[in-house]
Amino acid sequence: MTATAAAGVANPLRRNIAIIAHVDHGKTTLVDALLHQSGVFRKNERVEERALDNIDLERERGITIMAKNTAIPYRDLIINIVDTPGHADFGGEVERTLTMVDGVLLLVDASEGPLPQTRFVLRKALEHGLPPIVVINKIDRHDARPAEVLDEIYDLFIDLDAHEDQIEFPVVYTNAKVGTASLDPAEPGHTLQPLLDAIVDRIPPPQGDPEAPLQALVANLDSNDYLGRIAISRIVNGRVAIGDQIAVAKLDGSVERTRVTKLYLFDGLRRVEVDTAAAGDIICLAGIDDITIGETITDPNDPRPIPPQHIDEPTVSMIFGINTSPMAGRDGRYVTSRNLRERLARELVGNVSIRVEDTDAPEQQKVIGRGELQLSILVEMMRREGYELQVSRPEIVTRQTGGRTEEPVEELVIDVAEDYQGVVIAQLGTRRASMTKMVNHGSGRVRLEFRIPTRGLIGFRSQFLTDTHGTGIMNHLFAGWEPWHGPIAGRPTGALVADRVGKATAYAIYNLQERGEIFIEAGTAVYEGMVIGENARTADMDVNVTKEKKLTNMRAASADDALRLVPPRLLNLDQAIEFINDDELVEVTPGSIRLRKRILAANRRPKKGK
Repeated sequence: MTATAAAGVANPLRRNIAIIAHVDHGKTTLVDALLHQSGVFRKNERVEERALDNIDLERERGITIMAKNTAIPYRDLIINIVDTPGHADFGGEVERTLTMVDGVLLLVDASEGPLPQTRFVLRKALEHGLPPIVVINKIDRHDARPAEVLDEIYDLFIDLDAHEDQIEFPVVYTNAKVGTASLDPAEPGHTLQPLLDAIVDRIPPPQGDPEAPLQALVANLDSNDYLGRIAISRIVNGRVAIGDQIAVAKLDGSVERTRVTKLYLFDGLRRVEVDTAAAGDIICLAGIDDITIGETITDPNDPRPIPPQHIDEPTVSMIFGINTSPMAGRDGRYVTSRNLRERLARELVGNVSIRVEDTDAPEQQKVIGRGELQLSILVEMMRREGYELQVSRPEIVTRQTGGRTEEPVEELVIDVAEDYQGVVIAQLGTRRASMTKMVNHGSGRVRLEFRIPTRGLIGFRSQFLTDTHGTGIMNHLFAGWEPWHGPIAGRPTGALVADRVGKATAYAIYNLQERGEIFIEAGTAVYEGMVIGENARTADMDVNVTKEKKLTNMRAASADDALRLVPPRLLNLDQAIEFINDDELVEVTPGSIRLRKRILAANRRPKKGK
């Protein structure tokens, strides 16, 4: 990015910075505190916690999915801040965001220290040559170890071949929840002023030439019912004003002319309409049809496109198809293959880290993304928008190199109590994982690091949480490509499959409980081929879950005792996708998530093992 900018400071009163960190280390909470202390909100204004997480799924899961822009005033400067996702599945958001900024805040938990996705986002920042400020957050934790964590951060910088000037970073210790920062962990701070001072002193003002021909790389997109598509970009060179003739350098090499109709700058959580903007500003341009991420807004008389940012290849695929079950069309508004194709095409516009390919069947499309989480988030968003679809088990993407098959490999970091390390190591051994490191901090928990094929992680999270009684923490990151590791066993258990249409009865469920674990409640509508539970044995079993108790004239004291049903295991979308085998699908509608066999009719379905 800086290579395209002319030498010289574009705007000394601007600072553009991104906050990068691992999941749940406190990025969005820190931005909240910065917004409050900068005077963006009125004293009596009611503001929700994690104000930047404005998508329902982000609030529910406590993670950032989409990168967000905001701006705060400090002294006589404007600091543009971009809050980025911490999960590597949404790494495409981070890679685009770094083209808009001149420095990064690297946020690290004072207890957990650097984790896989800390390495991922930091590597991207160092590749861009961005100066970092290290923020060690959550210093109020009872198990905080800021000195050891700082040593681990230095090791990480050295391991990533950082330049000398990048390693000489300032360190700020924060408690984002209460909004304090200090330069010494032993002395608690009172405000975030030390952090803001570090940003002003360490992060350089944006480089560029306001008098050069216009250049602005589109890094993000938004939309509005009235304004249409909104391109979010940073002006590298030149200036732009409302009514100007501009050109859009497309990814295919063509150049389209258009005119600026609306121009905005960020102010807190709002967008403020302005008449003009210049090099160094992060702007929103509205009214440009069909503009996409990676294209350049430039001077129509002297077009100078900026090379688009390289995005890491996706590694996991799923088949999205229209719902073909007997209950199709009961819940959703969008149920046809045309609706499905239009929605996936719309997703491609704003999400550069996924690909969509056609399959042999016209009603199905193959969606390739960074990981299970990214794809399940997409399915959940479509479900909430009113779409009905069915999705397959995730599969990994392979490639051929020198006549051999290569598969993606992940770096897996697991944090568990000492009591559970044995069962976790045994489970990962069956999934072709090899341990690379074991660290015991003496707190009763052990950190285990593995190298594992991406295939081995499919369906592992649920098993891991069961084995560790919900106390384990796992994080993984794409680490490269390696030769095929050999077969990995799938789910060892079979399924309980409904053999007829009807409603599940308590009497039938009571008699099936000893066969395995049930996934549905009494009264649930079922159809032939629907998976209603997990068999305790390896083979699938067709069962009648609609069976009712026969009425007789017999009277006995125990004949009509209340049936004691074991509470069913109701699977959410993520758990359902992890559970299914290759011959099963997840049926997703706005009102229900069901498991089913690909072939519904029992007499046409091949038996397991044949």
